[in-house]
Amino acid sequence: MRLVCAFLLFTLCCAPGWAQELVILHAKVYTSPDLRPVTGATILIRNGKIVAVGRRLAVPPAIESLDCRGCIVFAGFWNTHVHFMEPKWADASRLPAMQLARELQQMLTHSGFTTVVDTGSDTMNTVALRRRIESGEVPGPRIYTAGFPLYPSHALPFYLSGLPPELRDRLPQPATPADAIASVQQNIAAGTDIVKLFTGSILAPGHVVPMSAPIATAAVAEAHRHHQLVFAHSTNLEGTRVAMNSGVDILAHAPEATGGLDDRLLQQLVARHMAMIPTLKLFSGDADIASIRSEVFRFHRLGGVLLFGTDTGFLTDYDVGEEYRQLSLAGLGFRQILTMLTTAPAERFGVADHQGRVAPGMDADLTILSVDPATGDPLAFTQVEYTIRAGHIIFHP
Repeated sequence: MRLVCAFLLFTLCCAPGWAQELVILHAKVYTSPDLRPVTGATILIRNGKIVAVGRRLAVPPAIESLDCRGCIVFAGFWNTHVHFMEPKWADASRLPAMQLARELQQMLTHSGFTTVVDTGSDTMNTVALRRRIESGEVPGPRIYTAGFPLYPSHALPFYLSGLPPELRDRLPQPATPADAIASVQQNIAAGTDIVKLFTGSILAPGHVVPMSAPIATAAVAEAHRHHQLVFAHSTNLEGTRVAMNSGVDILAHAPEATGGLDDRLLQQLVARHMAMIPTLKLFSGDADIASIRSEVFRFHRLGGVLLFGTDTGFLTDYDVGEEYRQLSLAGLGFRQILTMLTTAPAERFGVADHQGRVAPGMDADLTILSVDPATGDPLAFTQVEYTIRAGHIIFHP
């Protein structure tokens, strides 16, 4: 029933011509990861933007208010590694809006995510889903999408063997640089925002096939020509070198086979301004999870940019608590994790002028928790009270 009410409220507030105003009262606000919080603060929102933040602000009469005593407010959280690849997203252009709203809550917005990056899905479904969200028909997060990733020639990962044959046949496996360029162009024409490469594809456990360096280089160059970021699933040392040398921007996972990934190589990644999405929950059951955590922390210590991501959608339990726990075990503190969730992805995606902080002129994308993670418990990040996108409440338990 609560979902139905929230959905109806969102639909009303997002109707064409609706000039929504919202004021959040009595909140503890972290305006940026590197600043002290403002206590007893008021946030005034108008037309999807933050108008003012501070104490003792004058509040216009007859404005919708949210009493946030005991709440902790942050800029909206990003999840930079998700997938809309489950069968339930098929035919997203025609599924009932209420069904899509429910699925998005269960998968993403209940965890506070206001922006997500889909690193591999059927573009036909994901672009349709995004269009319905942006029209105001369905409450949900902002979506960037890679569409279909590019794989090494004749080397699809073994864990995709269960995909329907008609879908597997559509997955690009470029055999030449020209093929890679054509695949990137085809994705862009379908409405994608980023490019995803498998520079190290796992054909079988322990058997990793790298992408050809000329093919990877051609794909990256074409993506950059269209001002798109390139993500890479690199897996091991060889795949990471292909990603680095071809100009990839972001490692979509911490390389899970850590042999040879010493500080010298990590420093090279940092020098080339590559970022890393740890996705530690994905590897949390591996025997070498400690070495993967060490790799992530060493990359961070050397100055590498970390982005928050979970592989949600490939992992279907949707619980992000283990990701926060693993990041804490890796040695990352509250402010480092908050940076991964807010300012770091906004900067990497070139939208830091209007996203990633709680300040006048910024988008009114907010994640509101009931527990302050600064107390030292990383699971506090999971205690979401409200998820607000462009000034509209899209999740409240």
